Amino acid sequence: MSPRRTGRWRRNAARLGPMAVPAAFFAVFFAYPVAAIVARGLKADGGWQPGRIADVLAQSDVRQVLWFTLWQALVSTALTLVIALPGAYALARFDFPGKQVLRAVITVPFVLPTVVVGTAFMALVGRGGLLDELWGARLDTTVWAILLAHVFFNYAVVVRTVGGLWAQLDPRQEEAARMLGASRLTAWRTVTLPALAPAVAAAALMVFLFTFTSFGVVQILGGPAFSTLEVEIYRQTADLFDLSTAAVLTLIQFVAVGAILALHAWTVRRRETALRLVDASVTARPPRGAGQWALLGGVVATVVVLLLLPLAVLVQRSFGSAGLAYYRALTEADGGVFLVAPIEAIGNSLSYAVAATVIAVVIGGLAAVALTRRDAGRLVRGFDALLMLPLGVSAVTVGFGFLIALDEPPLDLRASWILVPLAQALVGVPFVVRTMLPVLRAVDVRLREAASVLGASPWRAWREVDLPLVRRALLIAAGFAFAVSLGEFGATVFIARPDNPTLPVAVARLLGRPGDLNYGQAMALSTILMIVCAVALLVLERLRTDRTGEF
Repeated sequence: MSPRRTGRWRRNAARLGPMAVPAAFFAVFFAYPVAAIVARGLKADGGWQPGRIADVLAQSDVRQVLWFTLWQALVSTALTLVIALPGAYALARFDFPGKQVLRAVITVPFVLPTVVVGTAFMALVGRGGLLDELWGARLDTTVWAILLAHVFFNYAVVVRTVGGLWAQLDPRQEEAARMLGASRLTAWRTVTLPALAPAVAAAALMVFLFTFTSFGVVQILGGPAFSTLEVEIYRQTADLFDLSTAAVLTLIQFVAVGAILALHAWTVRRRETALRLVDASVTARPPRGAGQWALLGGVVATVVVLLLLPLAVLVQRSFGSAGLAYYRALTEADGGVFLVAPIEAIGNSLSYAVAATVIAVVIGGLAAVALTRRDAGRLVRGFDALLMLPLGVSAVTVGFGFLIALDEPPLDLRASWILVPLAQALVGVPFVVRTMLPVLRAVDVRLREAASVLGASPWRAWREVDLPLVRRALLIAAGFAFAVSLGEFGATVFIARPDNPTLPVAVARLLGRPGDLNYGQAMALSTILMIVCAVALLVLERLRTDRTGEF
């Protein structure tokens, strides 16, 4: 091989090498299982059924599911924006004692598993819940319980996304408009709102994505009356074994998620290129006047009622009137739904989450490195959007696809313990990429070039130049991957074995059984899961720097 070809091969390998492993991982453990279950669902007697899509869409119950999925996602998004935007303003513009504590409290619901969120609202508004005891009112059979749970879960998305940008907008621009005679509302509408629009749009799209694909919350609170696409895919797959209908619904969700992610990427690019920002530390001031103090008080009251009260009721219900009886019952195997004591789900979840974190950090770290290449082509840039797909594609489809596709050598993994961490890592990788990418892009490329001139290989240059600078971001990324893996439910519910349940799966199984003891054990396990996630978040807050990603 000529020296010119050798040099070209080395440059291509250096550019595309970090992307090879993540691409192979997603091809084998994401694209292949999803394609396998969709293909099996759309085939009959060895032939394709292109008309099956129209047949499924013609069913009235399917159209009702599609309408409810869209409707509840739109309403949940609107409610979240209305309730969370005052909080974003308060944390961005006000400087007050306890601000960091309030920020951490607001973020706790986002890292909680959806099973815990659903269980917390069941303890508040469901059977035997606080509202039921005090006023005989129950919301678990109405859509309001689902909507409020979605606001609870996504409040931090709006506050952190919009508030992060709001804190860096120069307040002197709005003050100049006020000096020219504009009212406070007019100045905000004509100056601040247009600058915030990309961040508001990005936050709204993320909330819409999370609520459009909602599973755990709707599965627990919706009952038989309400079903989203994700819940219906699970029902068609697990209960009715109708792969054809499930495949059509998966394709519909896949197209919708792809459109949402494409629109989100466009809004993020506008946010990054259209604004001139200032240091956030100079824009926050102590509240002045009765109006600002009232606004801050309203935000704190909202956080207490909407975010803390459901969690407090969850903890209280885990004790009930029997003290620690529900927790002691977790150590006993009943020989029914559980082949082992429910308490063993804690160890299972922790071990699975650690393995999933290692996988997610390796895959996500390599993907982030590939995306920082300045000479990367369109293929690499398009790969950035593909990394986000696991957040929106049906986790139920992925989990069931694992069972169908990974059943033959050399990928016969159905009986292997690694199957659960692999599914959980798929959800953790996007968080790792989004956390590490801003920091990697901020590393001065001249440092790498200097290391290369001195004879360092690309691997050694990354290890000695990039790694010391991104070590903290790497730890934060690992923490997010751990928390997300710990609470993954949609895929795990299919592939977790009965003798090795995870915490979310154990909670869902207990809630599906009648009796106060099962209900109390579900509350106890949810409380344990909440505490573990909250501790992980507190560690993240101590490690977080201004140059790391929000989520």
